[in-house]
Amino acid sequence: MSKITVLYHSGYGHTQRMAQSVADGAGGNLLAIDADGNLPEGGWEQLAEADTIIMGSPTYMGSVSWQFKKFADASSKAWFTLAWKDKLFAGFTNSASMNGDKGSTLNYMFTLAMQHGGVWVGLGMPPANTKAADRNDLNYLGSSSGAIAQSPSDVGAADMLPGDLETARLFGARVAQTAARFKA
Repeated sequence: MSKITVLYHSGYGHTQRMAQSVADGAGGNLLAIDADGNLPEGGWEQLAEADTIIMGSPTYMGSVSWQFKKFADASSKAWFTLAWKDKLFAGFTNSASMNGDKGSTLNYMFTLAMQHGGVWVGLGMPPANTKAADRNDLNYLGSSSGAIAQSPSDVGAADMLPGDLETARLFGARVAQTAARFKA
């Protein structure tokens, strides 16, 4: 069985709710980056033991939050020793705008994973791009590289759309299935 860690930073609770959906699908453990950009005690050890790291951050100003960036910079210690080489990686994000430059955030996470010598797992789900598509359909926002969600800036985390959360859950399940194949 693979050890999956869902590492995330959440500014207002939306990314945390998305992280929970990803973890539910993946059977993974949550690991939160705090408001100061730090991991809790034992966090680095949890990442070292994980076979798979699924990263999440809100998209702020076209990229990850500064707290996530602080974590990424600190991960250079693991990079220097190739400690995360050949781990599986994946990513997810949320923003207030429909587009919100979420692709830039996922590309940042992808690049970080590649710098660590990791293997990236994408969403693996077609977009809901027909005339009959509904905002609560799976992958309505049309991502391929990871799970994305959109939450209006005046809506709390409790009001996130079920379709975005189900897309996140199924994404977690896909990552877990891929991890199981790699482990075999």
